[in-house]
Amino acid sequence: VAVNSTLLTINAGDYIFYTDWAWTSFVVFSISQSTMLAVGAIYYMLFTGVPGTATYYATIMTIYTWVAKGAWFALGYPYDFVTTPVWIPSAMLLDLTYWATRRNKHAAIIIGGTLIGLSLPMFNMINLLLVRDPLEVAFKYPRPTLPPYMTPIEPQVGKFYNSPVALGSGAGAVLTVPIAALGAKLNT
Repeated sequence: VAVNSTLLTINAGDYIFYTDWAWTSFVVFSISQSTMLAVGAIYYMLFTGVPGTATYYATIMTIYTWVAKGAWFALGYPYDFVTTPVWIPSAMLLDLTYWATRRNKHAAIIIGGTLIGLSLPMFNMINLLLVRDPLEVAFKYPRPTLPPYMTPIEPQVGKFYNSPVALGSGAGAVLTVPIAALGAKLNT
């Protein structure tokens, strides 16, 4: 659960190339990251029952992401192109809520989740403002694309519909229910 929830969160909203979509993806990024942080952190926190667990969870994700950032840097991307989202302060608000409401899990989910949703976009907006000219960097360092031999071939849509097999299976699917009902009626 720890590994999977972390991977889901750091991949939600295209965090690696946060800058090449810049403000266009900011809304999608904010919603997906807020949701994933709230779900993962609340799961952890309620599983342990210890305030502080959400911050621990956000710290683990931040470390993982800095490692990934280093890997992309090693591949030749500029260091500030790969952005590490700011999760820790929002997770601290969730922990604070859990502690302040005397470990009330419903208050943690409603109030803490709302605080994450309100604070995370703000922290990441500051994060994004510090990146040097995202559009220029995005064009200079395009996203990696698949080589031709790995590019998926589009399916030939429409060819199957004229075949006798398709007509027979479609007719069979449509007629199955009335025929079964008729059979059941004749049996009684």
